[in-house]
Amino acid sequence: GGFFLRGKPSEGIRWSRLLASLSLTLFSFNRKKMSLKSERRGIHVDQSELLCKKGCGYYGNPAWQGFCSKCWREEYHKARQKQIQEDWELAERLQREEEEAYASSQSTQGAQSLTFSKFEEKKTNEKTRKVTTVKKFFTASSRTGAKKVAQEKVVKQGQLGRERNADNILRDLKEIFTPSWELASPTEAEIQEAKAPSPSINRQASIETDRVSKEFIEFLKTYHKPGQDIYKQCKLFLDTMNHKRDLSIEEQSECAQDFYQNVAEKLQTRWKVPPEKVEKAMDQIEKYIMTRQYKYVFCPETTDDEKKDLAVQKRIRALHWVTPQMLCVPVNEEIPEVSDMVVKAITDIIEMDSKRVPRDKLACITKCSKHIFNAIKITKNEPASADDFLPTLIYIVLKGNPPRLQSNIQYITRFCNPSRLMTGEDGYYFTNLCCAVAFIEKLDAQSLNLSQEDFDRFMTGQTSPKKQESDSWSPDVCLGVKQMYKNLDLLSQLNERQDRIVSEAKKLEKDLIDWTDGVAKEVQDIVEKYPLDIKPKNQALAAIDSENVENDKLPPPLQPQVYAG
Repeated sequence: GGFFLRGKPSEGIRWSRLLASLSLTLFSFNRKKMSLKSERRGIHVDQSELLCKKGCGYYGNPAWQGFCSKCWREEYHKARQKQIQEDWELAERLQREEEEAYASSQSTQGAQSLTFSKFEEKKTNEKTRKVTTVKKFFTASSRTGAKKVAQEKVVKQGQLGRERNADNILRDLKEIFTPSWELASPTEAEIQEAKAPSPSINRQASIETDRVSKEFIEFLKTYHKPGQDIYKQCKLFLDTMNHKRDLSIEEQSECAQDFYQNVAEKLQTRWKVPPEKVEKAMDQIEKYIMTRQYKYVFCPETTDDEKKDLAVQKRIRALHWVTPQMLCVPVNEEIPEVSDMVVKAITDIIEMDSKRVPRDKLACITKCSKHIFNAIKITKNEPASADDFLPTLIYIVLKGNPPRLQSNIQYITRFCNPSRLMTGEDGYYFTNLCCAVAFIEKLDAQSLNLSQEDFDRFMTGQTSPKKQESDSWSPDVCLGVKQMYKNLDLLSQLNERQDRIVSEAKKLEKDLIDWTDGVAKEVQDIVEKYPLDIKPKNQALAAIDSENVENDKLPPPLQPQVYAG
């Protein structure tokens, strides 16, 4: 169940039709025959995992809960309208309850103070009238001065507003009635306007922003009148976004998606632009807008994108030990051409972070994917199968560890032209990248066909998978790589020996402590059972015959005598 990619696909191929023939799986491993008796697993993505779960036929996205851009916006609007309706009903109910409570309290107080109401009302009115008269007498001049200042301020603002409106009207009229042959050479004022930053953004435009602005103006010249209207719409959208910085990133994304849709509809219906030119115009519009908005909408502080980036980066670092064989990657890096393709694929996926336009980021993903297909094709000596693409993409992501991966994915999802993510090869490769990241986040021992004990040891760095023996290395492999793997094996063996020595030393120490405690306990038991009674010396000599009562006439004890010889 897969398709075979032969050669370079033409621009007219609809990748969404090819997707119907794919049978790839996302989080499960499939057994495939490597020989007559052995099998291997392949990471397989089901069609339902790639397509929108609503069944519209477009690509889905994990960031949109499995929906495509169009269906996700519909679901989002429904949920939002439902929430607004529920909040409105809650507010009405609370207001009714408050009014009822206030009315009941007023009726109770009115019944108690009915006899004094007229007197209190007259007294209050008279006091209020006196206080108001005194205030008017002392504060009339100051109030008049304040009114004058406010009126002057309003007049000045009105004059400035009218001057700005007049300038804008003159500039628009000039753009409308400028002949087409004069559009080929923009005036110096227009170039300065393109270079100058918006008043709401007090910063100097970068070199890339200047270059993109000039390219955008040159591109719009070929569209004549529609090009002028497109430029005005883009400027108006940028000014609107500059005043909506306080909105959440999801709301800003919705504004951008609405703008893309409205401009595309106007190009097709109002200005009758051909479909191929509409696609080019939308690419240039996205490039012009997102180059200016990149600083504000990429990884904003109001989101947890940075936290997710660090979590994914830490996860990939912990999985550095995963080998191509564990993922069943059909790529042989010992072949020089394949090794070059792998390096290029890693370079492309890392380069994605340096781009500012979502379309350019998608182009990096597409180039990376094509290098992967070429590497598989060279290794297998046959057209690359899509069943082998996802495992290899996962391996490339693990080996490259692209910076700010989640932020780039979220940025593309939020601000890319939705037509690119829903169809086409860019959308297909981007969907696979999202699947690869989701797989890495949920990778476990069962996914790699390992025991939980080995998986935990690999994750903690206690040991690493066995590397290839030095005798079986290819002659073309770098000597430094061979020496590195030898040193890693040696360090692993030394680490194991050290662990055994430490374990035996702790065991010996425990045995010595137990033996010492046992000997001390035995001695103590003997001492308690057989106590030693020691008597004084004089008492012992005197008591030798103390018990001899029957025979008192004993001979004296023998005394030593000295004989002279």
